[in-house]
Amino acid sequence: MGVDWGKSKVMGGYFTALIDNGDKEWHWSLIPFMLIWAIFVALLALWLFTIFVVPYPRKPFPSEKKYRTLDRDGQLTEANDLPCWMDAAKRKWLEAREKNQEFNVNKYVERAEVFMTLVIPAYNEEKRLIGMLEESVNLLERHYSNVPVPASLQKQQANGSTTRKRKPQLPNIYEPVPDTIYGDFTPKGWEILLVDDGSSDNTVKIAEHFTRTHLLPAHPRPASGPWTPNPRTAVNIPPDSIRLISLESNRGKGGAVTHGMRHARGAYILFADADGASDITDLPKLVTAADEAADSESRAVAVGSRAHMVNSAAVVQRSKLRNFLMHGFHLILWVMTPPATARIKDTQCGFKLFTRATLPYIVPHMHMEGWIFDVEMLMLAEFNRIPVVEVPIGWKEVAGSKLDVVKDSIGMAWNLFLLRFCYGLGLYS
Repeated sequence: MGVDWGKSKVMGGYFTALIDNGDKEWHWSLIPFMLIWAIFVALLALWLFTIFVVPYPRKPFPSEKKYRTLDRDGQLTEANDLPCWMDAAKRKWLEAREKNQEFNVNKYVERAEVFMTLVIPAYNEEKRLIGMLEESVNLLERHYSNVPVPASLQKQQANGSTTRKRKPQLPNIYEPVPDTIYGDFTPKGWEILLVDDGSSDNTVKIAEHFTRTHLLPAHPRPASGPWTPNPRTAVNIPPDSIRLISLESNRGKGGAVTHGMRHARGAYILFADADGASDITDLPKLVTAADEAADSESRAVAVGSRAHMVNSAAVVQRSKLRNFLMHGFHLILWVMTPPATARIKDTQCGFKLFTRATLPYIVPHMHMEGWIFDVEMLMLAEFNRIPVVEVPIGWKEVAGSKLDVVKDSIGMAWNLFLLRFCYGLGLYS
């Protein structure tokens, strides 16, 4: 019995007639229709997945592109525009396009204004922030407030002779500042960008109070921190050294860090957790490691690592569930990340340093705003062949963590799958 092509008068009658045919004989004519529908369903599912599941960062609100700080009199300033090297790069690109000129936006970054930028993401950190700020400004002011010009740049050709400037005396607990890779210019000074991630407590007021008490008094009163429970002295800080940035709504740690890095003015950019669990005095080790590992374009990432502490009491005494989830996450990382990223033993330590030349290759291309953002940064570094070096640092457990071990571990595993899926399929580039 053949197919009655006139059986159906509706659109698609050919396909309907094939399906409604009473014959048991298989019609190979069905295969093209089945393939077309399979492709359509797959594309529809991918489109819906992209729209409703794949994470994309939200654009910053106008108020989030401003900052406040304290002036010489200890008064909170009006909101000022944040400098943004990304916006400057976009302007340069638009100008070049209008003139039909070539412009590699991935390699453009404005010259640094300070030597070191410390980005601190903070969400409801009123109880832990002061100690971390105390230890940070002690290191930054004593170590980077007057960075000497690198030896390679201090040489002056004068009748074939060279002269070198004397480096200032620093406390013995700080290592000398190494020769840097920052081209023909070495800026001085430091800044802290405190990015308040939509806190509902007094995080910003605590930061204001800390800044005021280290700006006005001749001899500031020191606050205890995770690594310095009984400090004897504190340092004065210059005006405008701590910039307060407030996000209108919570974006997540990754979103806060990325936002701060967009507005960093430093030749080196470090992001560090607000709890102070990582020993800030290890920062010079990361600078030295980044300098040694940097490529010909001065690109490098130095990753603070706790891998050497796996068998220490700080890790062994954790709950069995937490250690199990930690090892399970490392296994998933090893399986799902590209080779160079998979070899990094500690991807999640909140203590990572970037040279300024690295920023255009990573920051504009970030998508993840939650806990897994560290992995995306390292993957982007690998995709762009940026050297990454792992540096052992001091670290200790600090009470008050907002990490829900079970919930966030599952979320990180899911986001890691999304990350690998999206880059593998070309949804992220």
